[in-house]
Amino acid sequence: MDWPAPTDFVHSDPVSPPTTWTRPGLVMVFNLECPGCVSRGIPFLKRLHAEYSDAVTLLAVHTSHGHRLLPREDVEPTLVKFARDYAKLPFPVALDTSGDLARAWHIEGTPHWFAFAPGGEVIRSVYGSQENAQTRLQYLLEEWTGRSGGEG
Repeated sequence: MDWPAPTDFVHSDPVSPPTTWTRPGLVMVFNLECPGCVSRGIPFLKRLHAEYSDAVTLLAVHTSHGHRLLPREDVEPTLVKFARDYAKLPFPVALDTSGDLARAWHIEGTPHWFAFAPGGEVIRSVYGSQENAQTRLQYLLEEWTGRSGGEG
């Protein structure tokens, strides 16, 4: 499976590929120019992190796929400032500058979510940030952890 290189993680520590995971995980592929990503996706992932980070691997991958293709030196400082200073993200963020990772994962647009079973099998792929997408992901995490939202 294609996965960001350790040097592609621009916020927090690198995360190894899902094939090495011993617990389930959720990855959000997003872009800062995507209103749904910034206004709904990121806050939702932050809430999931607050509720489930003890039991589930959570991270975000910023992609250019479907958006402007900008050089890394133009994207990385803005993304780091967003993650560290503005959104204060508690989870790792990787950079897919070329969009190749997102293309390999066949994303439909941003945000696009991938749920991985321990060992790396993709068990759910969800496009969007609206209530229906969030509900499906919330139920999945509740199933994984055996608890309902807010009990974390």
